[in-house]
Amino acid sequence: MKFFIDTANLAQIKEAQDLGILDGVTTNPSLMAKEGITGQKNIIQHYLDICNIVDGPVSAEVIATDFEGIIKEGEALAKLHKNIVVKVPMIKEGIKAISYFSKKGIKTNCTLVFSAGQALLAAKAGATYVSPFLGRLDDISSDGMRLIEDIRLIYDNYMYETQILAASIRHTMHILKCAEVGADVMTGPLSSINGLFNHPLTDSGLKQFLADYNKGN
Repeated sequence: MKFFIDTANLAQIKEAQDLGILDGVTTNPSLMAKEGITGQKNIIQHYLDICNIVDGPVSAEVIATDFEGIIKEGEALAKLHKNIVVKVPMIKEGIKAISYFSKKGIKTNCTLVFSAGQALLAAKAGATYVSPFLGRLDDISSDGMRLIEDIRLIYDNYMYETQILAASIRHTMHILKCAEVGADVMTGPLSSINGLFNHPLTDSGLKQFLADYNKGN
């Protein structure tokens, strides 16, 4: 399973990159604003800064919701850097745009997916990635992980090449469960990735090893 980090924080992206396990980055206007990045010019530069850190897919989101606007923004984003993936919302105009981009060889990430039906449409349109938001489903007492399972079954049934990018990861167990059910990619905060390191027996075992080694010194 590929590991993407969901942030616009360059320090966190660099930290994840330095671990040697980072495959890509996703971000959105809200994450940009959280880092104080506003205005088209600044956002564009920030995407380039991210691409200069990570040699992997970087999802850059369009703001337009009409077909012509999505196409205009998407083509401009795709020209920024070879690693840019155009992030398009799951709406009718978005699906039309994904189909257009697919024919042009532009990689896409269909975002804000909350049902298997939506994921099926994205795959039919030729999306490179589909982003089901499992954490947001969990937040409203729906089963986000079941959605990942349903999409995996449908895609395997028909051999769709669209990759399942499990988004809205809340914690470490989300990562492990996504790996178990066969998500192609997970994207989440650095804290959820770092949580994979933790186990009390590792801590106690290392403490004992060091204590035994120091007995002779």
